[in-house]
Amino acid sequence: MKILYKNILIRDAKENDATILTKWWNDGKIMAHAGFPEGINTTVQKVKHQLQEEIKNHKHRLIIEYKDCPIGEMCFFPCHDAVEIGIKICEINMQNQGLGHTILTLFIHELFQKGVPKIVLSTDLNNLRAQHVYEKIGFQKYDIQYNYWKEPQGEMHSAIFYELLPQNFIHQRK
Repeated sequence: MKILYKNILIRDAKENDATILTKWWNDGKIMAHAGFPEGINTTVQKVKHQLQEEIKNHKHRLIIEYKDCPIGEMCFFPCHDAVEIGIKICEINMQNQGLGHTILTLFIHELFQKGVPKIVLSTDLNNLRAQHVYEKIGFQKYDIQYNYWKEPQGEMHSAIFYELLPQNFIHQRK
């Protein structure tokens, strides 16, 4: 996948992206919202292997670039009658600037153009910033699971689940 809009590029992750993905995934500040306040303690080799396995399993990892610099990552994969997505703006100084909304809108537009009938995602119930962005785009809550999973440090997390149908997609670009 390749999406280009103004200074934003969304592209397929390549093997040489394993270094930046490892840096991001090992950073507790970046991964805390996903329940990993100490990062995931991975290696470049493990991430390279994971990227290869994801391709075999029809999971697509994408890199988000802004002004030619990697700032985050996304993924999508088939899930029953839908496509499940994930997004993370990993460079802290690029968060809270409206880029997430724009990037997510571009990404979702592309998926619907490819004929995806429904998009689903989930986030931590405490991740209010993400929930605001999802709802602004038209995602609708369909479930909340309390004490859904346990982080490595033992703390339980609840999750909120969203879905988006093409007719509910609000896609103004900034």
